[in-house]
Amino acid sequence: MSGEHEMKQWRQRRLQTVPLTWNQSWASEVSGTVGTDTARVVGRVTGAIMSGLVSERFIRERLGVCSILDIGLDFRQRPGPAPAGPRTGARGRGPAQEGACRPAVSSSYPLHPASVPHPVFRQPTFCQPTLQTERDAPVAFTTINPTDGTPLRRYPFISPASLDDALRSARAAQLAWRRVPAEQRAARVAALAGPLRGRMRHLAEVMAIEMGKPLGEAAAEIEKCAAGCEFYGEHGPGFLADQVVETESHHSYVTFQPLGLVLAIMPWNFPFWQVMRAAAPALIAGNGVLLKHAPNVPRCALELTALFRDAGFPDGIFTNLFIDVESTGALIRDARVQAVTLTGSTRAGRQVAALAGSRIKSCVLELGGSDPYVVLEDADLPRTIEACVTGRMINGGQSCIAAKRMIVHEAVADRFTEGVVERMAAVRVGDPMAEMTDVGPLAREDLRDTLAAQVTRSVEAGAKCLLGGKVPDVPGWYYPATVLTEVAPGMPAWDEELFGPVACIIRADSETEALRMANDSAYGLGAAVFTRDLERGERIARDELEAGSCFVNDFVKSDPRLPFGGVKASGFGRELSEFGIREFVNVKTVRVER
Repeated sequence: MSGEHEMKQWRQRRLQTVPLTWNQSWASEVSGTVGTDTARVVGRVTGAIMSGLVSERFIRERLGVCSILDIGLDFRQRPGPAPAGPRTGARGRGPAQEGACRPAVSSSYPLHPASVPHPVFRQPTFCQPTLQTERDAPVAFTTINPTDGTPLRRYPFISPASLDDALRSARAAQLAWRRVPAEQRAARVAALAGPLRGRMRHLAEVMAIEMGKPLGEAAAEIEKCAAGCEFYGEHGPGFLADQVVETESHHSYVTFQPLGLVLAIMPWNFPFWQVMRAAAPALIAGNGVLLKHAPNVPRCALELTALFRDAGFPDGIFTNLFIDVESTGALIRDARVQAVTLTGSTRAGRQVAALAGSRIKSCVLELGGSDPYVVLEDADLPRTIEACVTGRMINGGQSCIAAKRMIVHEAVADRFTEGVVERMAAVRVGDPMAEMTDVGPLAREDLRDTLAAQVTRSVEAGAKCLLGGKVPDVPGWYYPATVLTEVAPGMPAWDEELFGPVACIIRADSETEALRMANDSAYGLGAAVFTRDLERGERIARDELEAGSCFVNDFVKSDPRLPFGGVKASGFGRELSEFGIREFVNVKTVRVER
């Protein structure tokens, strides 16, 4: 049975509601597959138990095993389906919310029918991770479905001995890989585009289940990964070509040589793109990559490992490591690791930079942001509103370069605010596996709770909530599309990074005041300005806004062709383009005399 057909059947079954029917059909299907594809059985049994389709006892009796562990599976059983939340309408919108914030317009209500089970992780034949089977074994990560809080799977820490073996293997692989011509390394990276696109649906579903990204956005992320691999495959060798410098010597030039092993500490919010945009240039440059991914997306890490392996990369040149914070620090200090790249919080950046600095190692940090979007009095409002809301709501607002502060000229502030509230109210929040969903749940419960507390404290300090602003009483880690106005310094909505679907609108009397507010931030990752006067907009973007990426009349986004990174507390160094590929190379001067 093809993977696509299999998932289609699962999606059809999600519409059923009679548990007995599920048990009967599922039992015959599972019992008929044992012995033919153990990996598939493991994955499907996991999903069945955790979705409440069947019980552990039912599986034991039907499959004739003493424990699920007998087929290589460790799990936490969900006791049963949770009560269903309120049902959505045709567009996934429900009743207006009530509470501390009184919305002027009803927000899209994040409604999740918890009694409907979610699709399971397919355990593809091309990726079979080592599973922990001892009940008392140390556990590294427990993945949890953010749509309903259901534990999905546990992944063990790598042992100290295994970590040392992995480092030795990675170092040996890199020493051989650096001798491979850059054109061949680039061709191998470019070849990743095919399997990325071929597995797009499956990889999108993994993202949806592990961190709540809607399928449409998840598929777009995979396409961006493929395009990035193709870009570096085509241009990487040219970026690394020797550069001749005319001197009085017989021959003098600059050459770009690999550093060695690069430790990539990656986030959960773009679990494939963030890794690919770091790994692709590093590998073409002749380095090896050690991946320490976020704890809530280990399945994404394993899928990435499978992609590199199946594309024919040498064993050890891209190595995933399930390790804790202490082991991560030890890796940074290890002499076999020559560089570190981190995408994460400013707090984590300070810690990584301190460790890397103590060992005099190269480091690239892409950290948090509080991006200002300056809307001037001559802006094209319909286009501007659409760009601002899109920029705010990408990945449910869980993006470092989201439009977190909309600073609007007083002359158009009323119309802009009305348009943003209307557009935000139309956002469909719900199950990320549903095709119509615009925004899924937040990735973790603590993230949702932190965001809710930031909004509450801002309202208590004087901000006005026009939409949303209250955690819905439904399963999962949902938060509604929210709009705050009258935001001022001293409020979390002004001083801190709000990581979620919250738009903050701030009024300014003039261009000068708007730019002062825009730069009044510890962060400097991205910024945008909206005006019909392109010369004026370009001047502001180029000379006035204090950020690493400044856009005119569009929301901020990364592009493989352009460098990406920040200033101030948003980090240092650059990813992407020719600047990114040269971050982890030895820029070596060579002079030859007769």
